[in-house]
Amino acid sequence: MDLKRRPRRLRASETIRKMVRENHLRIDDLIYPMFVMPGEKTRVEVSAMPGVYNFSLDEFVKALDEVVKLGIPAILLFGIPESKDSVGSGAYAEHGIVQEAVRIAKKHYPELYVITDVCLCEYTDHGHCGLIEQGEILNDPTLDLLAQTALSHARAGADMVAPSDMMDGRVAAIRDLLDKEGYAHIPIMAYSAKFASGFYGPFREAAGSTPQFGDRRTYQMDPPNGNEAMLETALDIEEGADLIIVKPALAYGDIIYRTKERFGLPVAAYNVSGEYSMVKAAAANGWIDEKRIVMEALVSMKRAGADLLITYHALDVARWLNEEGRL
Repeated sequence: MDLKRRPRRLRASETIRKMVRENHLRIDDLIYPMFVMPGEKTRVEVSAMPGVYNFSLDEFVKALDEVVKLGIPAILLFGIPESKDSVGSGAYAEHGIVQEAVRIAKKHYPELYVITDVCLCEYTDHGHCGLIEQGEILNDPTLDLLAQTALSHARAGADMVAPSDMMDGRVAAIRDLLDKEGYAHIPIMAYSAKFASGFYGPFREAAGSTPQFGDRRTYQMDPPNGNEAMLETALDIEEGADLIIVKPALAYGDIIYRTKERFGLPVAAYNVSGEYSMVKAAAANGWIDEKRIVMEALVSMKRAGADLLITYHALDVARWLNEEGRL
């Protein structure tokens, strides 16, 4: 048999495999989600997410030291308030938990890029992402509170805001208020393709945001729908979104691909809590090689078109890449 084309020639050694590798993970791709809460000298591990913690602000600063030393360029901040109410007032309070965390992070590590999650669910006593009237999640009355939340984060020093609520029109409301108040330079990274997924369970433990009634299917997207994700993304871009999040990531590679191919904007794949927990549980039982699985899963997101990776694995990935000299 005379085979002139033999692809195996370019797989013969690790050296040549590296030389012709099409997609790469870099530390600069990583965004590390972090949770802050009231109190002092406290870090509480999330039971379903080994290695992920809720930090009091003093412990948060200590944790940032490792993030910065590893070279991770950005964090995504979530807050657990001291108290909750029906209108989520802690989300937009001048001295709310996220606002204070932003100030501390920028004071101690001014070069660290701080992104804030903009939503009400962690701050409402009902656990939903919008105001409620007679059991209905209200869209338009929620928009002003989301915009006020984003503005309060920008005033505290946030570098970017990331609305995750999935209310129609929230990107426009946030963009308009930020521009009006002198924050036209603050980018919006929109959770545009955010599905009502079963992969979010461990996050709701971490953020204390489980809905007290019903679910979020009336505002988060139905998982079978890909065309709807394109519509949501197009609307958010029209309203002023600068970057797009696809969430979850692992089962939504097609959405990542379609988003990047159609719109060309930077795309962030959110490697969510359930994806993280599954890997950690399997690794703890010795069923998988954790490093190999994590790196393979993340590079699949890059291969699909993601520019940025929001992942709870960020610390481990940065360590592995540093060890290999792959910055």
